[in-house]
Amino acid sequence: QVQLVESGGGLVQAGGSLRLSCAASGRIFTIESMGWYRQVPGNERELVAAITRTDNTEYTDAVKGRFTISKDNAKNTVYLQMNTLAPEDTAIYYCNCNTRARRTYWGQGTRVTVSS
Repeated sequence: QVQLVESGGGLVQAGGSLRLSCAASGRIFTIESMGWYRQVPGNERELVAAITRTDNTEYTDAVKGRFTISKDNAKNTVYLQMNTLAPEDTAIYYCNCNTRARRTYWGQGTRVTVSS
């Protein structure tokens, strides 16, 4: 199993920045990719950004040029740097990982609120 713990959410004004962190533990050697999803009540959870074991990245169009996903292998941590935040970025952000055995794990979520 893999355990994921997010941190770094909070309240920020529009135009501001936040950095989310996701620390992985457990069978981390089995992880193939990690990502950040977000969910607004009443909506489906959507992919924000993802990074593979070989550092390939992908982003949803809404955050391209504003958000950056990165990882620190030594700390088993994935980051999401969020710049130029807008009220529509308000959501609960979840860390996710997929393993070689095609299992998916989720963190508990961290709330991001962007005020206008």
